[in-house]
Amino acid sequence: MCGIVALFSNDEQIAESSLKLGMDCLKHRGPDGQRFWISPDRRVALGHTRLSIIDLNHGEQPIANHDKTLHIIVNGEFYDFERIQDDLRRWGYKLKTNSDSEIALHLYNEFGTQCLHYLRGEFAFVVWDEPNELLFAARDRFGIKPLYYSNYQNTLYIASEIKALLAAGVPGSWDYETFWQTECGILAPDRTMFANIYQVPPGHFLIASHSGIKLQRYWDFDYPLTNDSFSHTTPSDYIEQLRHTLDEAVRLRLRADVPVGCYLSGGIDSSTVLGIAAKHSAEPVQAFTLAFDHKAYDEESLARETAANTGANLNIIPIRQSDLAENFADSIWHCEMLCINANTTAKYLLSKSASDAGYKVVLTGEGSDEIFGGYVHFRQDMLLHNQQNQDEETVKILLEDLKQKNKVSASLLLAEENSNEAFNTVQRLLGFVPSWMKASAEGYLRSVALYSPEFIAKFDQKDVYRIFFNHIDVQGQLANREPVHQSLYLWSKTILPNYLLRMLGDGVEMAHSIEGRLPFLDHKVVELVRNMPVALKIRGLTEKYVLREAAKPFITETMYNRQKHPFLAPPSTLKPNEPLQELVQDTLRSSPMSSVPFYNHAAVINLLDQLPKMDESKRSSVDVALMKMLSAYFLQERFGLV
Repeated sequence: MCGIVALFSNDEQIAESSLKLGMDCLKHRGPDGQRFWISPDRRVALGHTRLSIIDLNHGEQPIANHDKTLHIIVNGEFYDFERIQDDLRRWGYKLKTNSDSEIALHLYNEFGTQCLHYLRGEFAFVVWDEPNELLFAARDRFGIKPLYYSNYQNTLYIASEIKALLAAGVPGSWDYETFWQTECGILAPDRTMFANIYQVPPGHFLIASHSGIKLQRYWDFDYPLTNDSFSHTTPSDYIEQLRHTLDEAVRLRLRADVPVGCYLSGGIDSSTVLGIAAKHSAEPVQAFTLAFDHKAYDEESLARETAANTGANLNIIPIRQSDLAENFADSIWHCEMLCINANTTAKYLLSKSASDAGYKVVLTGEGSDEIFGGYVHFRQDMLLHNQQNQDEETVKILLEDLKQKNKVSASLLLAEENSNEAFNTVQRLLGFVPSWMKASAEGYLRSVALYSPEFIAKFDQKDVYRIFFNHIDVQGQLANREPVHQSLYLWSKTILPNYLLRMLGDGVEMAHSIEGRLPFLDHKVVELVRNMPVALKIRGLTEKYVLREAAKPFITETMYNRQKHPFLAPPSTLKPNEPLQELVQDTLRSSPMSSVPFYNHAAVINLLDQLPKMDESKRSSVDVALMKMLSAYFLQERFGLV
């Protein structure tokens, strides 16, 4: 993993100082070296900060082809690259490096933008094509690697992080509409919290030339139509195929010229990855686990059991409220988004510990819930919308059972069955409303009293769902699909890239020069799982059924039987006299908080005054709003937003 910066001007010559300022902001992504290239006419500039993982001594970038008509900068990893290197050599290419990054340059030379279909991995890269005078920028299928851009004063700026765009010369200010979308939990896949700064959406590429900028989709989930969902493949065949494909995805991600570790929680996803990795490792795998000081959120004992089962060396990282308070602002600066829980900061500290232990690469379990339907709201959708001819009373009993088994996350992830006219757009388009959308809307409504009247008035007549669905190919990707598949698809277009992969993945990992590798989001794994019947993913109240069966040889009996628990840090409100809640109180009561333009400061202070009178359940649910406000404050402070 690395940091990339690209500038493409239609007008003025590019200043080397602007490029370098952008690169300097990405040193945490690439501490092992910096290089750049500027075209002779100074209209194109490419900068790269390197985290050396493959071909440690010869993989510097930018990389040019033999006649220097193509140049590339890459952030990420391409797997199975040795096979493609062999193909390229047979086609007559003389490779300059042994790095995986170089293959994208020559594949582009062969196939143009269609090169993306030959690439397997998590990546964002930029190619300057001199003969055709165009800039080609692409992002991986799921948005594992970030890629931001802004068109400012006739210059296109592209970078791995927003802070690099700001340093290079793009002005920074709040995007009010994006803030509103984020509060509603429905952030469009191309937006950011910053005005005039956008994302290349997952599975898309950008083409820029002197005639303009164009975005093009090259991959999507393509869930099967309802009538095509059932094939002649038996459940046991699906289980075996998944076991084989996932094994391959893990094995490919163990390829590195540096040691590879694993993040380990108390869940089936990371336990499966560690179990498979241990099978392919000659030495014990180094595993890293967080330990919280609250029993309901702590998974240390489960991680110990898994580590013992796999023969891994377990590194326990204890997290106290003081640790979260001391590092909260830094984690937000790295992630450039609002957080809903201090789990972002906890993951930031996990990555710091892995880096301090000498690791640059870790395998993680992210992405599993998004393809197998792991979260509790997907099971809620299954009960409400995917069960035919089921007795209503039975459904009610099962829904209540679901709620009782998920008390820690119920207020965050489970929706109440209340009617809401705001969902008319969704109901008309889909015929139902995904439970996660309802839960997000309920969270927004609980926070309405905290917003300023001006902010509420600005969006009172707007339809957040209409704006979001304007970015979605409803007929091509959702129509005539199973409701749970539709819900999974929509979650993967907003929450997955914008929060789970950016906040809990790349942002906090690359803050400490850690490359996270995600076997569950190998596109061959995803394409296999997407075609499986919904009943193999969610069976009754059991989520990820097919994964449990495929992973059985690699996990403990405890893990096989354990239901999904989302990764959350203990809410700050549960320990009112501890440093994190003190940070919340001091910051949100302060006079600078009144300048954050979205909130009614008097209402915020009143909420803080009411906390001691609330029961534990209420205080836990309020913590989400407090974390959002605290992160908004630090975004404004750190980036000087107006």
